[in-house]
Amino acid sequence: MSAPTGHPGLEPAGSFAGTADSFERLWTPHRMAYIEGERPTADAGDGCPFCAAPTRSDQDGLIVHRGRTCYVVMNLFPYNPGHVLVCPYRHVSLYVDLTDDETAEFTRLTKQAIGALSEASAPMGFNIGMNQGEVAGAGVAAHLHQHVVPRWGGDANFFPIVAQTKALPALLEDTRARLAAAWPS
Repeated sequence: MSAPTGHPGLEPAGSFAGTADSFERLWTPHRMAYIEGERPTADAGDGCPFCAAPTRSDQDGLIVHRGRTCYVVMNLFPYNPGHVLVCPYRHVSLYVDLTDDETAEFTRLTKQAIGALSEASAPMGFNIGMNQGEVAGAGVAAHLHQHVVPRWGGDANFFPIVAQTKALPALLEDTRARLAAAWPS
């Protein structure tokens, strides 16, 4: 059996049952809560993370900014540091179900998120979009949310492709505080 590497969660393959090889494994058991978690239904309530988040403090709910009809929250399972979600407070699943006021604020907060992320972390680009319906890839299909993902040259590496793991250099709480401070007044 190989000795541990000294990095929590990163151990040589020979440390575990099975055939030893030259690969190291980065174990992320905390992600099983997301993988195996129950998906919210079409009804608002305790099962919907986007209905629950605004009922908490900004720090506890990871809220970056609160508007009148919509808010911005950190993604609990980000693709990159600073990955935020723009959500209406109202529990609706489709973009076409937003009111005109909600649509206007949803768009304004998306633009402000880009501005705050640019100020806080100088990304080189952004992925912006929403997945409507489970078949389209929505993890929480019951409550509309738009992703704003900052991107940098070379930010994609072998981890997501080979290990289905994303290495993030910043904690959600620290990133939330930086974005909240950079949010336009």
